Amino acid sequence: MMNKAKRNWGRPSWKQMLLGGVVGGGIGVLGAIAGVGLYIVDTLIRPKRQTNFIEQYTFSPFEVNLPAEEVTFPPLYGDYEVSGWFVPSPGATTTILICPGYRGRRSDLLGTCVNLWRAGHNILAFEYYGHGEVVGKPVTLGYREINDFLGAVAYAKQRVPETRLGAVGYSMGAAVALMAAARAPEIEAVVADSPFATHRSPIDYAVRRTLHLPFFLFDWMTDMILWWRAGYHFNQVEPLRDIGRIAPRPVLIIHGLKDSIVNPNDAPLLYKAAGNPKELWLLPDADHCGAYFEDRVAYVNKLVNFFNLYLKEMPAPIPLPERKESQAADSDGHHFSEAG
Repeated sequence: MMNKAKRNWGRPSWKQMLLGGVVGGGIGVLGAIAGVGLYIVDTLIRPKRQTNFIEQYTFSPFEVNLPAEEVTFPPLYGDYEVSGWFVPSPGATTTILICPGYRGRRSDLLGTCVNLWRAGHNILAFEYYGHGEVVGKPVTLGYREINDFLGAVAYAKQRVPETRLGAVGYSMGAAVALMAAARAPEIEAVVADSPFATHRSPIDYAVRRTLHLPFFLFDWMTDMILWWRAGYHFNQVEPLRDIGRIAPRPVLIIHGLKDSIVNPNDAPLLYKAAGNPKELWLLPDADHCGAYFEDRVAYVNKLVNFFNLYLKEMPAPIPLPERKESQAADSDGHHFSEAG
């Protein structure tokens, strides 16, 4: 009798097995979600060094006869130096800041640099720390990089204080340019090529295109891991929230409708949120940051005409002192990390 009782006690009931299966399955699902979130965040904040020798050798200003000077400058916050090229144009009354995107190099921007320089603008082209030549340092998707952009604004105003400033950004650099222009009234005109509307958007787009699953399954967990690993949340990087604060300074948004990195639907969202004057240029067959390569002449003319109109021909829409007062009054309390 005792042996039978022991055998019955040791055999789980169907209710126990069902409960154990549910608990085990739930833990397994949570583990899978956490694993995907950790992979997303680590891929985002820890880019690998380039190993392909072809990618390590790039064109420089020498190949295009651009009289560029190697410069470095500090970010708004941080104990590192941002690398760039300054290209003076004799008699220029304007300076254009040009920046690449995530893991982008300043050498990727030579086509834009040389053509805007030939149009009579000083050029300050720079790459975000940890993304270009200096690879291996932890990065973010615009949260800390805005410090580099604001450092570039300060350097340009110190280097050529009498000039009016414009900006051209690509991908993440475009998103950062929009957020920075909302905080830096010295920037009087912005061209944003393939920007994302929110930090969450390109991650959502990548998950749906690669895993064929909705991102909301991983959203909360990924956001928590991002806070744990990088010190910020998705909603702290939102050009869509900031773009309306740029007006009445002009914004030109460029986007390819076959973009495989940033959702093309982000462009109309940003355009709708922007104030006037604004312009949206959509290219039906262009991939991510591919507008220049679709039609180089049309692309260059678009940028040259935009900056000529708003920085050379038209006066500043609001005097700089008034812009600074307005910026202080309208501050929304969103701040970026001082960590480098």
